[in-house]
Amino acid sequence: MSDDNASDVRTHYRQAAAGFVALLAALRGADWSAPALGQWTVRDLAGHTSRALLTVESYLDPARTVGAPSLEDAVAYYRAASAGLADPGAVAERGRQAGAALGVRPAETSAVAAQRVLTLVDGSPDDALVTSPAGTMTLTGYLPTRTFELVVHSLDLAAATGADVPAQLAGPLPACLCLAAALAADRGDAVDVLLALTGRRALPAGFSVV
Repeated sequence: MSDDNASDVRTHYRQAAAGFVALLAALRGADWSAPALGQWTVRDLAGHTSRALLTVESYLDPARTVGAPSLEDAVAYYRAASAGLADPGAVAERGRQAGAALGVRPAETSAVAAQRVLTLVDGSPDDALVTSPAGTMTLTGYLPTRTFELVVHSLDLAAATGADVPAQLAGPLPACLCLAAALAADRGDAVDVLLALTGRRALPAGFSVV
């Protein structure tokens, strides 16, 4: 990855985190118990989304830059995750637990976590290794997966609460769209997605690239 690309990856992650934090700050008491995505409430979904911050903190070893990563990029990460790590029941339960862990001031808890994680990322080299359940990656290989989660779920949260889409998401949105297209191609769905995006046909109900 070039220095410019690595810089973009870091910038997009920072913007996505800022957008998520700004969205939560705009929520009010009743919003947190509203239905959001599937069986999750807004609090549950916010907790799940906060894991896009907390997993970086948990999995990153800034001092470890030796060794060959087992996963090359975000597409490889999602491929590995879909092969057996993303059990829907386990994901749902982790979201509920993460939502509960946000405590009585969930927006403030998330803002503090974001600042702490961004400081860690800023102080870590691009090739620092991240050891996730899906495999080992470099920091700048892993961050696009976290940006994707922050952006997509911030859009979910905005839809669930009627909040405006945070302006900070404008920066990382194109990169997330490119990643979604790459994931579709990796799954063999490139034709269907391209035809849908150009108005030729609709995607099947429930279609997802992740």
